[in-house]
Amino acid sequence: MKLIVGLGNPGAKYAHNRHNIGFMAVDRLADDHGGTSWSKKFQGQVSAVQFGSTKAVLLKPDTFMNKSGQSVGEAMRFYKLSPEDVVVLHDELDLAPGKCKVKHGGGHAGHNGLRSIHAHISDAYSRVRLGIGHPGHKDKVPGYVLKDFAKADESWLDDLMRGISDGAAQLADGDWGRFMNAVSLRTAPPRSSKSPPRSPENAAKPKEPAPDTRSPMERLLDKFR
Repeated sequence: MKLIVGLGNPGAKYAHNRHNIGFMAVDRLADDHGGTSWSKKFQGQVSAVQFGSTKAVLLKPDTFMNKSGQSVGEAMRFYKLSPEDVVVLHDELDLAPGKCKVKHGGGHAGHNGLRSIHAHISDAYSRVRLGIGHPGHKDKVPGYVLKDFAKADESWLDDLMRGISDGAAQLADGDWGRFMNAVSLRTAPPRSSKSPPRSPENAAKPKEPAPDTRSPMERLLDKFR
């Protein structure tokens, strides 16, 4: 079993904030893969879902971002899981909008939700870092993350959510290479060539000389011109 956590803040006021991209991701997973109705548990909202051969519990902490670890720790202990069974999806300022990277262990880089999880279960869990871009100066960060995504963000945001959903089974299995490939196929699909590759059949052939249609007399006269 895996515990897949999306980070964000509860309530309609925050629903479309950049800080809530983790909530958006697990909502998409539940919607696309037949998750059970969200129910209150572990100081949060939970939905059970089957991804291929792996059973998972999706969790959205209701503790607000800065105390996310309380909810995550309670759920992890209830299901007798280890930190290695926990995957956290969260907003990442240090990645360009729409980019996605996976990280195992390490520091929290000042993210208050991760800081709280570190304190409650250690740092030995996996994270899916979802890029939202940076406002340019650290003083602008609080206002930036607590603002809604702009209309211009809708296209890449939808592609990112689709990619995460496409790779759900690999996400649950910890097959990170295939998961990242599924995301990339949505966010950065390969470009198709507009012209077919050259082959011996369609390669340019040297032109044959045009047939000589002159009469014998005309050819003889042309020699003396």
